[in-house]
Amino acid sequence: MDRDSPRTAWSPRPVVVVLGWVFAAAALAWTLLGSAPAGRLLTGVATVALVLLASHGSAARPRLAADDTGVTVRQLTTRRHWPWRSVKISVTRFRRFGRQVALLEVDGDDDDGVERLVVLGWLDLGAEPHEVYQALRRLRPHDLRP
Repeated sequence: MDRDSPRTAWSPRPVVVVLGWVFAAAALAWTLLGSAPAGRLLTGVATVALVLLASHGSAARPRLAADDTGVTVRQLTTRRHWPWRSVKISVTRFRRFGRQVALLEVDGDDDDGVERLVVLGWLDLGAEPHEVYQALRRLRPHDLRP
């Protein structure tokens, strides 16, 4: 990547990650201080889930990045970079629990010919998926725009 190239990145909002860690600590305290075995089991499972989610929010940063060379998606243990010619980006909208929800779909082709689909919501991006889509369209080279 050229040092002068524009780069934009999206990650979960820090306040959301911090809240995840706070809730994980509270669930752990509740698990350790609880007296009923069934309650301790349930809060223990919740603690593990919250720790995993908070860890993912902390470690997989930035979740999505783009520059003039292409798009990079970060997961917990992997990072995938696709050049602009190998990636399709779209926004999918649907109704969930009575409200309209948007998701950003990043469909990339790996060098070995395997197609990968990554779906990101506002929680992953820290921004509305439609806004991220518009920013990605601006970054994409003009000759590769759909």
